[in-house]
Amino acid sequence: MLPTAKIGPYTLPNPLIVAPMAGVTDRPFRLLCRRLGAGLAVSEMVIADSKLWHTRKSRLRLDHQGEPEPRSVQIAGGDPDMLANAARLNAEHGAQIIDINMGCPAKKVCNKAAGSALMKDEALVRDILQAVVAAVDVPVTLKMRTGWDQHHRNAPLIARMAEDAGIQALAIHGRTRADAYKGSAEYDTIAEVKAQVSIPVFANGDITSPEKARQVLQHTGADGLLIGRAAQGSPWIFREILHYLETGEHLPAPSLDEVERILSEHLDALHSFYGEVMGPRIARKHVGWYLQSHDESKTFRRRFNTLEDPLEQKESIQLYFSGLRNGEVFAA
Repeated sequence: MLPTAKIGPYTLPNPLIVAPMAGVTDRPFRLLCRRLGAGLAVSEMVIADSKLWHTRKSRLRLDHQGEPEPRSVQIAGGDPDMLANAARLNAEHGAQIIDINMGCPAKKVCNKAAGSALMKDEALVRDILQAVVAAVDVPVTLKMRTGWDQHHRNAPLIARMAEDAGIQALAIHGRTRADAYKGSAEYDTIAEVKAQVSIPVFANGDITSPEKARQVLQHTGADGLLIGRAAQGSPWIFREILHYLETGEHLPAPSLDEVERILSEHLDALHSFYGEVMGPRIARKHVGWYLQSHDESKTFRRRFNTLEDPLEQKESIQLYFSGLRNGEVFAA
């Protein structure tokens, strides 16, 4: 039986959430994942310093047009007042849930005392949580890691601090800041957090299959799951996991025709959202993910990455899938 996932006043359609990923979970990707079974999709992180929001990239990150409710936006920074202001401004732009980033291990984030680097300064964490919760009327959530390093797994302490501050839900990646994305995620710390707080807890890290999803839910007792890298190039993973959790049975893999259709629609959305110059450039990484299991030699992807025109990209994908259906091998 699926757990019921709630965040503040919102009951999610199901407990599977698209984890926020910088440069990935833009509006086209969020809408696609929601359509393919995700119960919620969190935006890529918005830097807390609103003075930097004048860039086109930042303006696009604030665009939630057409997104189903609830709309969740992640903010990142290390200054309580700045984060509080960012939360207010995002709520005014339509965010219905504000998520605080204390989970990103990237050096360019952590070197600025943001992301998972914050977990090292528990007093600052408390100040940030209290400031952001006080600044907005919408639910505030927290995404973090299990701790700073293997010897400092302070997620349980920060989780209790977060609950006391009024945080409405927690998402925990099963690695420390020092682990980055190396090794395997561990779920014992997430289970420990779940046992110590009464607010919803969502597990994250290495959830790559329906079986792994069920195992992590059973092991941690979590209220739901965040799925990140496993959705890159496979956004249908949400419906596959959902079906398995509900029935114990596997959905058939998507057909070549369906993969082509999903990829083509994704390309259209990226071209429309980012424009004719940036759209094709941003599309390249997504096409690379979609085709990793097909284009093992990377021959097609190298050719695709030279294309600058949206129409050329669409036509090349049509030709590629036509060749796959005919058993042809792409040649440069």
